[in-house]
Amino acid sequence: MNSPGEEKMEVSSELSSSDSQSRDSGFFERGIKTMLSIRKSKRSLKKERGKEDTGTWNAKRLLQTLRSFEENKPTTCNGMGKVGEQCEPIEAKPLSVMEINELIQKRQLLEAFASIKLMEDETIAERDSEKYSDNPQELVRKSKDVDLLYNSITKAIQSIVEATLEDPTLQLTMLTSMVTLIAHEEAAHPNTDSAARPGSDLLGRPRKWREQWREAVNESARKRVLKAPMASREEANSWLDLHLHFLQEHLREDLLKIKSSVKKCYPEEYQVCDTYVEAFHNAIASHLQELSQGPLDFHELYTLLDWVANTYHSEHFLGHPELKPEVKTENLSLLLTPADWDKLKNDYIASAKGKIKSYFGNILRLEVKEKWEKEVHSEEKENIYHASLSFDIQTIFGQHVKLSRDISRSLETKMLELCMAELLEFIPRFEQEFTAWSTAQDSPIFVPYLVAYINSFHDLVSGLETAFQVNTEQLQKILAALTRNFTNVFLTKLRTKAQPLFKKILTKKWILATERPESLASAVSQFSEHLQHMREPLGQELLREVHKYVVKEYVTQVIKPRWKMNRETRQQVSRKMSLEAATVHHMLIDQGSDADWLLPAINHIANIIGEKKKDKIKAYVKELCQDYPDIRKEHVLAILALRGLGRARRAAIFRQVHQAQQSSDGGEGCRLFAEIDIPVIISCF
Repeated sequence: MNSPGEEKMEVSSELSSSDSQSRDSGFFERGIKTMLSIRKSKRSLKKERGKEDTGTWNAKRLLQTLRSFEENKPTTCNGMGKVGEQCEPIEAKPLSVMEINELIQKRQLLEAFASIKLMEDETIAERDSEKYSDNPQELVRKSKDVDLLYNSITKAIQSIVEATLEDPTLQLTMLTSMVTLIAHEEAAHPNTDSAARPGSDLLGRPRKWREQWREAVNESARKRVLKAPMASREEANSWLDLHLHFLQEHLREDLLKIKSSVKKCYPEEYQVCDTYVEAFHNAIASHLQELSQGPLDFHELYTLLDWVANTYHSEHFLGHPELKPEVKTENLSLLLTPADWDKLKNDYIASAKGKIKSYFGNILRLEVKEKWEKEVHSEEKENIYHASLSFDIQTIFGQHVKLSRDISRSLETKMLELCMAELLEFIPRFEQEFTAWSTAQDSPIFVPYLVAYINSFHDLVSGLETAFQVNTEQLQKILAALTRNFTNVFLTKLRTKAQPLFKKILTKKWILATERPESLASAVSQFSEHLQHMREPLGQELLREVHKYVVKEYVTQVIKPRWKMNRETRQQVSRKMSLEAATVHHMLIDQGSDADWLLPAINHIANIIGEKKKDKIKAYVKELCQDYPDIRKEHVLAILALRGLGRARRAAIFRQVHQAQQSSDGGEGCRLFAEIDIPVIISCF
């Protein structure tokens, strides 16, 4: 060990894969013991060299194995399982702070660490010998030098970890050197509970570089997440979709690199894949939480929900087949907190409300602009008038409910409720627009479209029940009201068309006219024939209403007070009424009406008017009262007045048939006269 003016130190050690940490510890212990054995001679040597800089360390260099490790690194990482060489003693000289710092900058971290450790050990020994009792500031300065050098290595470790994924040219053997360094530091600085001395609490302190490594991994993951390209909304409408796509592509490549290359440079205890996956997971979670707080539109909210719910764990990202089995996702926490997740879903539903309302508005606008105003005839499928309303509405339901179901069942439920609420609001608005248009326009397409819309809404109910198992009770109530209102609009249109013909009944011109009685039937048929293209039983119900309306209006016109007719005129009126009633009746029956009970009404009145024998009139009145038990005294008296009978005779006939009327049990479907206004009969004397 001794030569003129110099000191030599020999330490040999062997690093093995099975117990490298313990042997590293022994290595440093032997080096420290040797160092302590020569300190006395070093102090005397320093006195002789008093002119030299006090900051320079005249210690021997550490092990040749550390230098040879830096100069002869293995070319591949092999999991730190078999790294080690025989150490040969070398002659060394002390390193200054500047020289150690240069080693750190050159990434010769093992050699730098050995020099810092020697510096630290000597400072501790000098502190323990109370060398600086008269100059405590010198001890503080030396302690800070050690701490600053250790901090420089800490930053180097952080830089290496960050460069692992950032720099494609990084030599992975640098990771092996870093892991070895961390193991040496942990062996050199075992945890201790002993209290640090004042002024030197930085010395001998564990540096916790493994924790620093983990934090560096987290920071590297955060930077990698933020590095994913993200255009502005002004640059690309699908900016968020593109950003998430780039994010998953780049991070998946990072994870593949970690699995295939980086993992081999670390001992198993580091659990490198799990550490990086967790780091990326936390970084992505923080990034998404920030994104979710910004102003997002309907499509952007869905993109974010879908990515979290479906893409993140899919084979396109963490579930990629090439990442298995190293990348495990089952133990990861939620990507978004329950509160953030619920907020995102609520924002999506709130945004969807306006979107769906606009879809319904577009349906109505297209019906008005492209069909009603252009008078495009309704489509017909299988003899049924068809409108696209049901298909369009179910498409809106289908698209939004399905997309929501893919994200979560709770979101599907909310979306279905929203769609139903918007539909229930849309139907009255549609009805109002159609009614207003039909009132303002006398269009030939009105009745076909009315039929088509009723058909379409009927299909909508069954379609929603089948496809979405939705409760349609409220919808059916609204559609029932719509059907009634449409029926009233239809009958109003029919009344407008047929009223002039009804008013001609029993006029002299009508009696003397040679035109065929089909004129009234033709007018009615222009409306009623379209009802054959309505789905049952709706078509038959509406035809029944039309049939009843025609008979009711006919009777209303007939029983109004008239001028007195002679026998011949009454015969002509009777025949024409019977013929006209039969024509209209059979036309409606052929079209699908089942209201046979309405036929006798006009025939009975026609028979009463045309009957020559007064005794038979009583029989016809009796039949009329039996067939229509809702007929009242005033109706009977008006009909008898039309026949030309006097007040006394009319009263006598009514009394005779009154008993029969009271004993008759008429059904609800036979109510006709209850809806006919009672005429005012004026008798002149």
